[in-house]
Amino acid sequence: MAITTAASRLGTEAFSDNAPLELRPNATKEDIEQVITAVYRQLLGNDYLMKSERLTSAESILRDGKSTVQEFVRQVAKSELYKSKFFYNSFQTRVIELNYKHLLGRAPYDESEVVYHLDLYQTKGYEADIDSYIDSPEYQSSFGDNIVPFYRGFKTQTGQKTVGFSRIFQLYRGYANSDTSQLRGNSSRLAVELGRNSASVVVPPSGGPSGFSYVAPEKGVTPNSTFGGAGTFGQEGRLYRIEVAGVFGAGYPSTRRVNQAVILPYEGLSAYFQRVVKQGGKIASVKPL
Repeated sequence: MAITTAASRLGTEAFSDNAPLELRPNATKEDIEQVITAVYRQLLGNDYLMKSERLTSAESILRDGKSTVQEFVRQVAKSELYKSKFFYNSFQTRVIELNYKHLLGRAPYDESEVVYHLDLYQTKGYEADIDSYIDSPEYQSSFGDNIVPFYRGFKTQTGQKTVGFSRIFQLYRGYANSDTSQLRGNSSRLAVELGRNSASVVVPPSGGPSGFSYVAPEKGVTPNSTFGGAGTFGQEGRLYRIEVAGVFGAGYPSTRRVNQAVILPYEGLSAYFQRVVKQGGKIASVKPL
């Protein structure tokens, strides 16, 4: 189905009529190069790619017909290139939003999807989390082995929740925009509305006929401390009980390990998880209150 009659105003006209890009068995060299370029554009969020950053080995395997587009996507998503642009310097909830956007072409539908990937990353690691997107039935039914992932969130289709349409515009800010250069930086775009189970309004991308658009970050949603301390939290936010095992305890001796449970708001999860990992602990469970 067509995206929308307002495609020109919403900045989606580039995706309105274009068919998905597929690497076919009789592909020419030019076809293969077009696919490689499209994969980089999709997974790197339209960010600039230097020649020295390209994954030359993975590209060669694809050119030689010894790999699929799906496996090339996997290599890019697991690469240091991808991690350096999105993983190392972003809140974990923002990383999950971008993984959904880059790998499945949509925004997260609800909070449970974010919590699932938070837990998977903590228990099985980064590569297993990436595999969970690419090996999912959703990826296979949408892209298969040789279709370059594309933004599905703009279109009405089977299995696509309508709330995804408005949420994708919180992540997509125009065809010429980069995921590393948006005004709201590395913070989550959807944490508040996912926590409230609400739908956002459609905010047109920057540079459209209606002028530049900017969504200010939410205020009061990031705590200064854990629940029960001096910090504050948005009145409508969601709280989680996190159980942690094996962290280094305070005091002497420094090698003493303890188990503990804390209550945190949604936006405080990422920073706390990072602190636990640095202290040598493991996340035992994450439960909403």
